[in-house]
Amino acid sequence: MSISRRQVLKGATALAAAAAIRPAVAARKTVVKIGLDLEPGHPTVANLNTAAAKIKDATKGEVLLQVFPSSQLGNDTHMLSNLRSGAMQMMAIGDNILGTLVPSAAIDNIGFAFKTPETAWKALDGGVGDVVRADIEKAGLHPMHRIWDEGFRQVTSSTKQINTPEDLHGFKIRVPPSPISLSLFQSLGAAATTINAAELYTSLQTHVVDGQENPLGNIETMKLNQVQKYCSLTNHMWVGYWLLVNGTFWASLPDDHKKVIADTLDAQALEQRKANQALDDSLEETLKKQGIVFAKPDTTAFQKALTQSGFYKTWKEKFGAPLWTALEGVTGPLA
Repeated sequence: MSISRRQVLKGATALAAAAAIRPAVAARKTVVKIGLDLEPGHPTVANLNTAAAKIKDATKGEVLLQVFPSSQLGNDTHMLSNLRSGAMQMMAIGDNILGTLVPSAAIDNIGFAFKTPETAWKALDGGVGDVVRADIEKAGLHPMHRIWDEGFRQVTSSTKQINTPEDLHGFKIRVPPSPISLSLFQSLGAAATTINAAELYTSLQTHVVDGQENPLGNIETMKLNQVQKYCSLTNHMWVGYWLLVNGTFWASLPDDHKKVIADTLDAQALEQRKANQALDDSLEETLKKQGIVFAKPDTTAFQKALTQSGFYKTWKEKFGAPLWTALEGVTGPLA
């Protein structure tokens, strides 16, 4: 059988084309965009950037984690919607806001449940977190195992110090778009309004609300000292940040890439917890120098007011006995 010159040339062309395609396929990169509402100076952003560098190195550049802080990809509600639809690959979200989609995610936001952040980490790394992670998966999202630390939330005001539950009666306070946050402050008699973090500074500046509640790290990095004068160290709620991936996107990744991403982010969660707590411990003095006046109220009265309002009874029924029992197994009786 003879082979014509034309066939030889055609075969050579095909081989050349295949050779040209091969490096392009080998060089193909997986880009994972992660959005969050925290500012660039926050430890969470710093640790995500560290994780991104480690993931790039471990995968030899095949996985690129790109971090978008300051609500660059939209506010929390918008990002969560895009994450579910697949328009976004990944986001970091407060458990209180995630509770709008996955109700059990708000279990650790129960008012005055935790005395220390270590207790919260124990609950979320363990049995309480097992329930929440399973529920997140049912919603079509994949969570990293370890929750990141946002810390205890404190109340700030531009008009007065909040020392007692009575000081909150009728007080215009911003809370995140979170059912349990709204419930807690309404139970304390406040005129609570849900506003996304991206609009918080302007809302305080224009007196749409007179106060808000956030961890000290957020108060400092969002420069809320410029529009708030008083801070009450209430520790009324602990909040963590879940790192979530679109479930379909996660399933499409090779197993080795999944392992690198998960292991790296979970390792960075431990570093982020330490960094966030170190920042939190230093910020009272920093914020004092920036003009914030601090108070340390007796929180027993606040917890008693929540009990009397039926807050704990309501949320125990919402969460169900098994999850509530798992929480109290770590915290002790709550009401």
